[in-house]
Formats: sequence, C-alpha cells, structure tokens
Amino acid sequence: MSFIDWKTDRIENVLSEEFYKLIDKNKDHIGKTFPVTLANSDSPEKAENFISVNKNKERNSEGYYFFARDIKTNNLIGYLCVKTIDYRISKCELGYFIDEDFQGKGITSKMVSEALEFCFDELKMNKVFICTSEVNLASQRIALKHNFKQEGILRDEFRNGDGTLQNTVYFGLLKSEYIKS
Repeated sequence: MSFIDWKTDRIENVLSEEFYKLIDKNKDHIGKTFPVTLANSDSPEKAENFISVNKNKERNSEGYYFFARDIKTNNLIGYLCVKTIDYRISKCELGYFIDEDFQGKGITSKMVSEALEFCFDELKMNKVFICTSEVNLASQRIALKHNFKQEGILRDEFRNGDGTLQNTVYFGLLKSEYIKS
C-alpha cells in the first residue's frame, strides 16, 4: 500500500466541475455499481444539478456528502454519501466509491470510519447499513473490515449500469457493535 496525502472535504467546498471530472474519469469503473450517480452526473450540467440537489438535501438533513481530496493536486479522488436516512428508526445507508487510480490505499476505509463516527455520534443513528451489488467484492470487504454483519441477500434488488438485475448484499452495523477505529 503506497501512501497518499488526502483530506476529507464537504459538499459546500466542492465545485460541480470537479465532481463531473471525477465521475467522467471513472465512468467505466463505477458504471455497474453507481448507475444512478453516473446517470445524474454524466455531463457538466447534470453534475451541477446533482451537487445543487445534494447541497439542499444536506441543508434539510436528508443526506450528507463527503469527498476525498488529494492534497497535492487538490483533485477529488473519492465520494461517500450518507443516504436513505430514517430518523424514526435511527438508521441510514452509506454509499461510496474511490477513483480507480487510488484503490487499495486505505482511503475508502478511512472515509467509512469517519462516516461511521459521524452517523453514530453526530446523527445519533442506531444502525448504519451498506447495500452492495453481489459483484462488488471490494465494497463487501470494506463492510466486513468495519464489523458490519451480512444480514441477507436481496434477490434482483439492484439494476446495474447495463440494465441487468442483480442481487444485493445487505450489511448492517448496530451502534452497540460499533468499534471506533
């Protein structure tokens, strides 16, 4: 694992052009596992709308958005969102991806650690879950590394980027199981 200096940034500091650049550079990499984000950000205009909509969601406590930024180049290299928030049940979902060139450097794992702390300590969630395509083994490894438990497989639950229905692996982590890393 090679070291890279990076920092976590928030959506209010992210320009739509730089988010579009991250999406466009990684469209083949995320096409099958992030089809909605890709479809909503596959042009500069759509990326501008995506960032604007999500800034509003964050202002309304409907979602929270974190970005990994390379300190040397100032480029965005990763994205993590806290979504599907249900305050009544006190649960939420994490979705994330890392620039293909930065995989395997521990960045996603650190972003997930920070997001878990945010979800449990600031949002006061009781449960955080991750739903990942059955073919996204890297995401499954991240979930397991952070002590998530596989709770089930949802059959034909996810339509990937090429339109194929796939099973989704559902992982959950309760606050009582959470161990700060």
